Amino acid sequence: MKPQSPSSLLTVEDLRVCFRTRTDPIRAVDGVDFDIRSGETVALVGESGCGKSVTAYALIRWLASGGYIAGGRIRFDGRDVLALNAAELQSLRGGDIACIFQEPATSLNPVFRIGWQIAEAIRRHRKDVNAEEEVVRLLSLVGLSDAEHRARAYPHELSGGMQQRVMIAMALACRPRLLIADEPTTALDVTIQAQIIELLTALQRELGMAILLITHNLGLVADVASRVNVMYAGRIVETGPTERLLARPAHPYTQGLLAAVPRLNVEGRRLTGIPGTVPSPGKMPSGCRFHPRCSTVKNICRTVDPGVTDLNEGHSARCHCCT
Repeated sequence: MKPQSPSSLLTVEDLRVCFRTRTDPIRAVDGVDFDIRSGETVALVGESGCGKSVTAYALIRWLASGGYIAGGRIRFDGRDVLALNAAELQSLRGGDIACIFQEPATSLNPVFRIGWQIAEAIRRHRKDVNAEEEVVRLLSLVGLSDAEHRARAYPHELSGGMQQRVMIAMALACRPRLLIADEPTTALDVTIQAQIIELLTALQRELGMAILLITHNLGLVADVASRVNVMYAGRIVETGPTERLLARPAHPYTQGLLAAVPRLNVEGRRLTGIPGTVPSPGKMPSGCRFHPRCSTVKNICRTVDPGVTDLNEGHSARCHCCT
C-alpha cells in the first residue's frame, strides 16, 4: 500500500523487520507502507502480536535485541532515517520524534524523581531553556496540579493517570514534530482513557505535531485519527480515511475488530470475537494470512497471497473478496 502524499512528514515504504534466531530469521514486519502528514493523526490498529509496536520502533531504529531492518525505506522530513549516523539518530529520537510507551509504571525509572527524568531530556536536546522551569511548565501543560510538588515526587507516589501525563510531558519536552503514542491508555480506566485522548488532541492542536496512534481498539480512533491503517500478521491489510473505513470496512479482519467494539446505544447485542489467534511470525499460513480465522474464506484464500485492491477515495484492502 503506497504512501498517499509526496509531501508527507513521514514516509514508510516496503518496511521489513526481522529478528535473528538460532535457525532462520523471523520476519515480524513484512512490506509495510504508510505515511503521516504534518499535524495529522494516523492510527495503526490491530491485535497484540500483529507487529504494530515493532513497526513504530523501527521508525527510530530502536529495536529489541536481535531485531534489524531487513529492507525498505523510512524518510522523515526528506531525510533517510536508515542512513543517519549515531549522532544524527540520537538527535532524531526525542528531538524530532518522541514516544509515549505502554504502561508508564514500567517506563519511568523508580529511583529518580519525576522532574529529574523530564529535565534529562530537556538538557540533552534544548540548551536554550532553564530545565527546571520547563519541567514545571510541562507538568502544568499536561494538567497536573501543583506542578512544582509533582516534579519532586517519585513515580510510585503518582496514580496511573498521573504517570501517563508525566510520560506525555516527557515526550513533549523537546517539542517533537511527530509523537508515537503506543497504546497510551493501556491499563487505565475508561474515564482516564478519555481524559488522556482529549489531552493529546488538545496538545496536538496547540503544538502542531503529528501523532502516530497505536492501539488495538478501533472505537478509540473514531474521533481522533484522520486515517487508519489496520495491521495483521506483519502487514497492513486495510487503510483509508477513518470515517469511510469505519462506515464501510472491507477486510474481514477489520469487520471483526469493529464487531468486538462495545456499543452503549445497542441493547441485547452480543459481542462477536474473532476465532483463533494471530499466527506466530515464524509460522505464517500460506495464501492470505487471515484465512484460518476468516468466516468468508474461499479456496483461493488458502493458496494465493492477495494483492492490494483500491476501493475508492484512498481506501484499499488486501483481500480476494474486496470489491
